[in-house]
Amino acid sequence: MSQLSVNHLLGIKYLTEADIQLIFETADQFKEVINRPIKKVPSLRDITIANLFFENSTRTKLSFELAEKRLSADVINFSASQSSVKKGETLIDTVNNILSMKVDMVVMRHPSPGAGVFLSKHIDASIVNAGDGAHEHPTQALLDTYSIRESLGSVKGKNVVIVGDILHSRVALSNIYALQLQGANVMVCGPKTLLPKYIKDLGVKVETNLRKALNWCDVANMLRVQNERMDISYFPSTREYAQQYGVNKALLNSLDKEITIMHPGPINRGVEITSDVADSDQSIILNQVENGVAIRMAVIYLLASKIK
Repeated sequence: MSQLSVNHLLGIKYLTEADIQLIFETADQFKEVINRPIKKVPSLRDITIANLFFENSTRTKLSFELAEKRLSADVINFSASQSSVKKGETLIDTVNNILSMKVDMVVMRHPSPGAGVFLSKHIDASIVNAGDGAHEHPTQALLDTYSIRESLGSVKGKNVVIVGDILHSRVALSNIYALQLQGANVMVCGPKTLLPKYIKDLGVKVETNLRKALNWCDVANMLRVQNERMDISYFPSTREYAQQYGVNKALLNSLDKEITIMHPGPINRGVEITSDVADSDQSIILNQVENGVAIRMAVIYLLASKIK
């Protein structure tokens, strides 16, 4: 069997195109598994995985946990809000205490960019980055591009626009890397205040007019505004943001072509997209959720095969 070129999944920028294809091919097989009556395989019966979430998460945490259990791994869940981190324990002490319980792999979400890279240099276990600050969220980008491949046949040559709060989004950065690695054309669209200054250095097109962006693209990935990461106001009001950068059915119907709508979730309905768009035939949001489990199974399985 082919192997990944990396021992950890710290970010898309560390992967090759061959790594992504291997993850996708493995996910194809696991997608068949999770659609069977018995959804479990004994692949990782002797592997113990710790989920360390230092930031709140519902979908990502559930998706990883389900992926691990589908592979028959032993799972430990750790939530920082109920732990000794609150008492001042350092990240390395926390992880070493968990590793002393003979853990093989750590899935970690952390508010500090680079936390996974830091950890990978200090401990022996395999690390999967489930989101580090506003930096990267590699499994989300993998499941997003996998969903585009499934829906449109391939990612190569497709025009993909990422709309919304690019400045605070780890999903945007990981998606840009993953899309470019697979040969897609990438545009970002949002208010100037929510576009990082370095964005053009990443080789993406930049557009502030939503209608122009939608007319250009095959796929629109709609990001939510990350109010929890904002300490100042980046636009006048949520209502004004929704009028300028929200997608509704009337806007979609007025375009020259039919485009595919994605969203990494959680959705602020009525802000970045309306319910009639989220629940329409053009939306592949629920496919993304299903594909998230298959992609995370693939990543964990491939990394675990290198531990043995």
